[in-house]
Amino acid sequence: MGVGVEVLGLRGGQIVDKVTILIADDEALLLIDFEQALVEAGFYVVAVTSGGKALELLNTAGSSIQGLITDIRFVGSPEGWEVARIAREIDGELPVVYVSGDGAPDWASKGVPNSIMLEKPFAMAQLVTAISQLLNDRRTGR
Repeated sequence: MGVGVEVLGLRGGQIVDKVTILIADDEALLLIDFEQALVEAGFYVVAVTSGGKALELLNTAGSSIQGLITDIRFVGSPEGWEVARIAREIDGELPVVYVSGDGAPDWASKGVPNSIMLEKPFAMAQLVTAISQLLNDRRTGR
């Protein structure tokens, strides 16, 4: 994709596992597109279709999830705002990217700090760049 981001980490000169990103979106076709773009960029992706499933994974997978991409509006609850808040209770610095067709105006008041909002539609390269930027910021302590 030409983003130029390292998604494999180095620890003591050894390459470690791929970064695992959790994606939650109830639009199946978009979810497939998001997953494909991230896999092509070198990420390991876990994709779910609801906020509830995302919370289940966050509560069971814990530290193996290194980034969250979530829609805001799901058919049922919880909304993406809540998913991100709970994710940040589990990991206070977890990178969060919100994707939404209509929730951007609420991001300043409902979004978690140091997150990124992408308004649908957007280019897949923007998604890869957004999560990569947050992951890199976390690694460098910004």
